[in-house]
Formats: sequence, structure tokens, C-alpha cells
Amino acid sequence: MSDKRVALLTAAGTGMGAACARTLAEQGYRIAVLSHSGKGEALGKALGGIGFTGDYADPSVLERTVKGTLDAYGRIDALVNSAAHPPKGTLLGVADADWHRGLDIILLNVVRLSRLVTPVMEKQGGGAIVNISTFAALEPDAAFPISCCLRAALASYCKLYSDQHAAANIRMNNLLPGFIDSLPLNEKRVAQIPMRRYGTVKEIAATVAFLLSDGAGYITGQNLRVDGGITRSV
Repeated sequence: MSDKRVALLTAAGTGMGAACARTLAEQGYRIAVLSHSGKGEALGKALGGIGFTGDYADPSVLERTVKGTLDAYGRIDALVNSAAHPPKGTLLGVADADWHRGLDIILLNVVRLSRLVTPVMEKQGGGAIVNISTFAALEPDAAFPISCCLRAALASYCKLYSDQHAAANIRMNNLLPGFIDSLPLNEKRVAQIPMRRYGTVKEIAATVAFLLSDGAGYITGQNLRVDGGITRSV
């Protein structure tokens, strides 16, 4: 088996996840990509790696993906958990089914994959996990109730996980993007951003690559805002 690092990325067929896959491949990682649409599988193969198609809210799909990655590469050094945008709605108007779907794709996907890859990383002597979250995890926005509430929970999970596994040289951090150019442009939103522009998927990917790198080897349990300054809390 090659000693090159292996990165597994979920919900990474398009947008920020796909940009992360491309950046990590450029940096020499061997890539495995999961998405529900088939675009992740195609991207993984285009990058000289592998890909999987399935719903990342399905535990059996996650098990198959981790097993397939280990069968192909024998190791997993980096895990990047992305997620589709959950359903929108008013706080009291969101249906129970949408809350449950949000739980599966925002929080439980991370919980389930952490269960699967942590023993692998422990055996290897270390690893790094980055969860792509949102700026609104720390400053809730009424426009995104499911995302805000469940990604606040993800912040707690990240801290608890990092406390328990840091001694095994396994790090977990959350990256909190602001408005990124994978979203439709909204001039009212732009006016709220101190940098007066959306961020780019390449900027997010570069930050993810840093958090996975040895240069970030003393960073764990953090919620890193990459939002052009839109959040106000200090």
C-alpha cells in the first residue's frame, strides 16, 4: 500500500465539498468521495481516486463507503464531512420530518462516521476530521432554523469528541463558512458582509486543507469562522 494520505469526503459531489476534494488531490491525497447524486463518484474517479453513490443519512451507505475506502487504500487519514442544505421554513412551521432529516444529514452523519473511522485512525496513530458547518451555528439566523439548531449541537459534539481523542492524535474541528459563491448571489446579504463579497469555494477548501495538515497539528475542538467578518461575537 502507498504511504500517501487518504481523504474521505462526504456530500462532496458539488460546491464546497467538491472544491475540497480537488484541493486535497492537488496536495497529494488519495481521494474517496461520497454523494447521493453520483457526481461524487464521478469526481472521485476523475481525480484518480474512488467514489461512492448513496444517501449519507443511511448508516449502511456510510459503512459501505468506509469499507470500500479501506479495501482500496488500507487507511483513512482525513475525513471531511459536508452536508446538503437542510429544508428551510419558519421556526414553528418546519415539519417534524424535516427536523428528523436535518438531524440525519447535519449531526448523525458526523456521529456515525466518527464511530467508523476513529478505530481506524487510532490504529494508524492519528488522523484529522473537519466538519463543514455554518456561521449561524454561533449566531442563529431565523432564516435557517434547522441548520442553526443542529449545527450548534455539532459544535458541542466536536468539543466532546476532541477532548476524548486528542491524546490519540486524532483531531476534530468545525469550519463555519459564511455566504459562499456556491450559493445564489444576494446583494442584501453582501451588504451585511464587512468584506462586501461572498467567499469562494476555493477559500473554504484551502482552509479545510490547512486544518487537516500538520501545520494545524495543535488545533482541535474549534469552530473556525470563515465568513468575511459577518459574525459579530468576539
